[in-house]
Amino acid sequence: MTSTTLEITGMTCEACARHVEQVLLGVRGVQAASVSYRERTARVTGHAMTSDALASAVGGAGYVATPRDGAGTGMKDAGPGPSAGAGPSTPIDAREGLSPLRVAVVGSGGGAMAAALKAAEHGATVTLIERGLIGGTCVNVGCVPSKILIRAAHIAHLRRDSPFDAGLSASPVSVDRPRLLAQQQGRVEELRRAKYEGILAGIPAITAVRGEARFTDGHTLAVTLTEGGERLVPFDRCLIATGASASVPPIQGLANTPYWTSTEALASDTVPSRLAVIGSSVVAAELAQAFARLGSDVTILARSTLFLREDPAIGEAMTEAFRAEGMTVLPHTQVSAVSFTDGEFTVVTSHGLVHADRLLVATGRTPNTRGLDLDACGVRLDAHGAIVVDDHLRTSAPHIYAAGDCTPLPQFVYVAAAAGTRAAINMAGGDAALDLTTMPAVVFTDPQVATVGLSEAAAHRLSIETDTRTLPLDAVPRALVNFDTRGFIKVVAEAGTGRLLGVQAVAPEAGEIIQTAALAIRAHMTVHELADQLFPYLTMVEGLKLAAQTFTKDVSQLSCCAG
Repeated sequence: MTSTTLEITGMTCEACARHVEQVLLGVRGVQAASVSYRERTARVTGHAMTSDALASAVGGAGYVATPRDGAGTGMKDAGPGPSAGAGPSTPIDAREGLSPLRVAVVGSGGGAMAAALKAAEHGATVTLIERGLIGGTCVNVGCVPSKILIRAAHIAHLRRDSPFDAGLSASPVSVDRPRLLAQQQGRVEELRRAKYEGILAGIPAITAVRGEARFTDGHTLAVTLTEGGERLVPFDRCLIATGASASVPPIQGLANTPYWTSTEALASDTVPSRLAVIGSSVVAAELAQAFARLGSDVTILARSTLFLREDPAIGEAMTEAFRAEGMTVLPHTQVSAVSFTDGEFTVVTSHGLVHADRLLVATGRTPNTRGLDLDACGVRLDAHGAIVVDDHLRTSAPHIYAAGDCTPLPQFVYVAAAAGTRAAINMAGGDAALDLTTMPAVVFTDPQVATVGLSEAAAHRLSIETDTRTLPLDAVPRALVNFDTRGFIKVVAEAGTGRLLGVQAVAPEAGEIIQTAALAIRAHMTVHELADQLFPYLTMVEGLKLAAQTFTKDVSQLSCCAG
């Protein structure tokens, strides 16, 4: 009979200590195990035990075990595994002496689904818990319905007004919003069934539970079921992917009015005659322009300027574009009070009163972390209520991960999905980090706004000296033949080396440009190497080559498609 003492890290309560005890007792050769939460130790006795086997078992449960005397091999989480780009590691259910890893996923949006699918692929049994509609924000009330509305509004705009009206007669547009809404929601439901509900139903390793989850300790969720009653869900690893909800500012009187958030705006079957929008970033800009093009008289109330966090040229260009379409943009406007009487909103601002039939509040989103009882499992929040994670998506409880809009990560569904996938790889013992260095972002206004990498100001904050060029769109052949030269392409390079650092674009197809820039940054290209690449003539992305060429040439003196 031999005995050993292990240092245990990752425990957050007495229940964790009991869980570690049970895990250790399941290891071949162990006769007795005693775990102290206060001392963060485990004393194990038995025959033919190895430190590796003990550490592996504890690691598989979400903790870290290290022999107190330094002998043996400790494991980091559940041991080495594949990188983010690698295929599946040895299935979890093949681990000698251990049952399949139990993974709980709270939420069912992009990050949650990606994690559930990857965890199941690695051999885990997954319980996915959703309190509302399967599919989360993006497919139900975010990306999908908003882009349908924006596209419909774009078509309406072109029928009414285009650069070719001299030769193609414009015509009045009759907007049947109830029919557009039916078309929109039909596609939403189709995608929810095909990409979420149908996929979940077809994977036996994933069980979907409908209800609201809260933590009772570090390894158990209590779910208040939608159909009534409660169910306990024990887990070895957990991913929190509960998303975010519209943030509503504390404006006097606002809470007592029937204001819209983006959810109500997208679900409305009417187009208001007058729409006031409080906000100045992505959602505010996209929906404001969409409703303006469908027939609303729109006023944007911006506390500072449009797109304050981006390069100032972006906000200036979009303000000009919106005003050219007849929208009212009021920058540096503070809203102090809101009232609603006889079907009309009255908004009190620092520049006077604004009257509207509908009021859209689009001032950001708040993480959905209340009600989870995160104190019970030791998960830490930041000052804004978001779950703090490292680049491996681990929370302050090492066996609990988080992804998506409930974290401080950028609120894009593709970021959430990438985070969910990497979290699941790490749950399985992998070592997958989320690298956002070349994260592209697109705003679906017209012209679009697209960015990747560092802006000039961001580079300077990192003490990087820059060399920049801004190419107006009237220097891009595609824009010229489209008779639409609104916008620019700005390239940020490192001074001296010419290394590409970032690109900011305002252009009708900026979203189709930006991924090329992202790949160029990822490849550590210089602007000179980018300028030397072959780009197809009369494409908008050719503007990226031209912008790179401006570092050494006057592109106005080049012939068409000059290499």
